[in-house]
Amino acid sequence: MDRPLTPTGGAAPPKPAKRRAKPAVKSINLALQGGGAHGAYTWGVLDRLLDEERVEIAAISGTSAGALNGFALKMGLAQSRDHARENLNWLWRQMGAITDMRMANWLTHFGPATAQVARAVELAFAQPLMEMMSNAVSPYAYGPFYENPLERIVRKFDFSQVGDCGGPRLMISATNVRTGKIRVFEDAEITDDVVLASACLPTVFQGVKITDPKTGVEDVFWDGGFTGNPALFPLYATDLPEDILIVNINPLERKEMPLSPMEIANRVNEISFNSSLLRELRAAEFVQRLIAQGRMPEGAMKNVHVHMVSDDRLMNELSATTKLIPTPILLSRLFDAGRVAADRFLEDHFDDLNERGTIDLKEMFS
Repeated sequence: MDRPLTPTGGAAPPKPAKRRAKPAVKSINLALQGGGAHGAYTWGVLDRLLDEERVEIAAISGTSAGALNGFALKMGLAQSRDHARENLNWLWRQMGAITDMRMANWLTHFGPATAQVARAVELAFAQPLMEMMSNAVSPYAYGPFYENPLERIVRKFDFSQVGDCGGPRLMISATNVRTGKIRVFEDAEITDDVVLASACLPTVFQGVKITDPKTGVEDVFWDGGFTGNPALFPLYATDLPEDILIVNINPLERKEMPLSPMEIANRVNEISFNSSLLRELRAAEFVQRLIAQGRMPEGAMKNVHVHMVSDDRLMNELSATTKLIPTPILLSRLFDAGRVAADRFLEDHFDDLNERGTIDLKEMFS
């Protein structure tokens, strides 16, 4: 398959005939965090969820790599779970063919093989040079040699039917460079440029111009991870399920103190891209506390059930630097880890879905 699968008509396909004694279906929302190549972990999580017919995905909020995963998932689910799995497989095979996202293809001849860097990224002597280059040279300096390797992947998707193809609702976040505010694009508003903007790390890629369909104003957008990684508030809509399953990529905790320049930079990256998520989770905990104390009228605010699939141990081993090095070996390892983590979550917490959250937000912020 040389391009992703897309719906064949403007409407969702007919639903299959009802089966007897079908087990209870749990309806959930997905919140997919961004994290470059580490988004392959989310691919593994989604692949396992697609195996589970007892879980129905009502809506997806995604940022950066989470936006790529979310879009591939939605367009596939408009037809079938198998189509969704094929779309995700295609996406990450294409990602695995990218060398190093910090440099134009012609520049990679001056760096070490990315497979070697991925396996020993913290020790590679050339790594500081590559970091320095990405931080010191503007993506606008390349002139006619500039290219975004994600563009040739994203533009192979068919965006013409996003608004009416069926499947889960999709929300993709990007950051407005002019205002510094988050912009959440939903369903029919989503284009190839929206997905590229959501994954636009400004030290690596040129900003993406988008004419906002709501205002008609053209603005430049950067990575949505700066303002919503992922955005939870769109999933608070009253017509969506209470359950939000967050697939977290950036480790929330590191037990060891970062000391080297690279360790410090890695931790700054993780803290920065987790900050918006933690603020939203703190707000959810505040609402839960008010409801529990009887200080808020019933139904005034949504009491969400928060769940999370993550693997801080693995992400701590990989470090933030490998987010920009999508080697097939790395992607395969992350995919496998994601499937295992999702399988463990379903085994431990399937019965909790649509009943209660499995993350103790009070303890998290105590």
